Amino acid sequence: MENNDLKEIEKNFGYKNINGWPRVSSEEKDKIFEFAEDYKVFMSECKTEREVADRIIKIAEENGFIDIETATNLKPGSKVYYNNKGKSVVMAVIGNESMQTGFKASAAHIDSPRIDLKQNPLYEDGGLGLFKTHYYGGIKKYQWVTIPLALHGVVVKENGDKITFKLGEDEKDPILYITDLLPHLGKEQMEKKMADAITGEALNPIIGSIPLSDEISVKPNLLKLLNEKYGIVESDFLSSELELVPAYKPRDIGFDRSMIGAYGQDDRICAYSVLRAILDVKNPEKTAVAIFADKEEIGSMGNTGLQSRFFENAIAEILEKHEGTTDIKLRKTMKNSELLSADVSSAFDPLYPDVSEKLNTAYIGNGICLTKYTGARGKAGSNDANAEFVAKVRRIFNENNVIWQTGELGKVDIGGGGTVAQYAASYGMDVVDCGVALLSMHSPYELSSKLDLYMGYKAYKSFLESK
Repeated sequence: MENNDLKEIEKNFGYKNINGWPRVSSEEKDKIFEFAEDYKVFMSECKTEREVADRIIKIAEENGFIDIETATNLKPGSKVYYNNKGKSVVMAVIGNESMQTGFKASAAHIDSPRIDLKQNPLYEDGGLGLFKTHYYGGIKKYQWVTIPLALHGVVVKENGDKITFKLGEDEKDPILYITDLLPHLGKEQMEKKMADAITGEALNPIIGSIPLSDEISVKPNLLKLLNEKYGIVESDFLSSELELVPAYKPRDIGFDRSMIGAYGQDDRICAYSVLRAILDVKNPEKTAVAIFADKEEIGSMGNTGLQSRFFENAIAEILEKHEGTTDIKLRKTMKNSELLSADVSSAFDPLYPDVSEKLNTAYIGNGICLTKYTGARGKAGSNDANAEFVAKVRRIFNENNVIWQTGELGKVDIGGGGTVAQYAASYGMDVVDCGVALLSMHSPYELSSKLDLYMGYKAYKSFLESK
């Protein structure tokens, strides 16, 4: 058999995961770079789940979405949102078909790994003021020392007044900082395992060093400053949610500016793509739904995570105001629906090739990643989508010129991870994972491809508009 014949067979019958950049036109390349600029602005302004939810609602209202609480008599084309405690949001565009035939949804999460302040955080030691902390989500603790940190969040006083913190983002703001040992004194530390070299109890940032007077130490001066600037007293920390996040701005990466570095791209890169997708959905046949959930990084627990019933409650309220609801109508609606779990995947890293299986891993710049199953080792905690639904999603993407690939989260026995897919699937709906592949996931500064970001938008939009 001739080489040309072999190449033709490979072309017609084989599958190869290839880079997406040569496959886009110059016009689409311009769209990719323009989309990325808007994304970077979003990421620079939204570093906590509260900030993302607030921004989503603001953008939704600017684009004609109304609060479901005030909506009545929903009709095809109506656009509504559901605000769940300012930390998770559901958006919907009502379709022409009855919701009982099922809706089309994409679900992303808007929380990211970070370092939270403890409820009683303020203390003094060695002439320095510090905060006690408790990290949130899966982090490598050593990555969070000696980097600039910003403080975001809220303090709610006993009378209900809410004070918002966003310190360290402006160039004129001070930042907070967690120290590390100098190498001259770090011999014993460097002999430890990386997981043990920095302990959770040592992730305490320095917040000041000036005493109130010769006789009075640093902590009273810090309390005085906090009261003067924010009007709070120490006991107000008991009812606060304050988060330390990297004080980094999103930046282009590479001479070709093809990639983006930013904090919190897990999973706000998917959240932003889903948001832009539903904003552009017009007159869908089936109701299009976008879900932005909290608490995924710690198991989707709590009343703002997808293990709660906030998503179901949102659909029930939309259904009631559209065509009336009963328990059986709601159950049929959920069961007949289809959802993309829009969460990031890991990309192949040439510096650490041993953790990936090259035939079944995602690559930077090869498009949005479709993942049939997640989980760990023996697929524990995985949704594992059925083949029929995966085939349907393939067809939708191909018909809409979406550049996509498949991938898994590392080799079988190395590790793994989970998404919100399993919780959506518990309603009986068809669900598959579909997200952007990242390098350095869960680090203070993650890397993504601009092409993959834009293909995420195209993927979610085409899916939400499909029948």
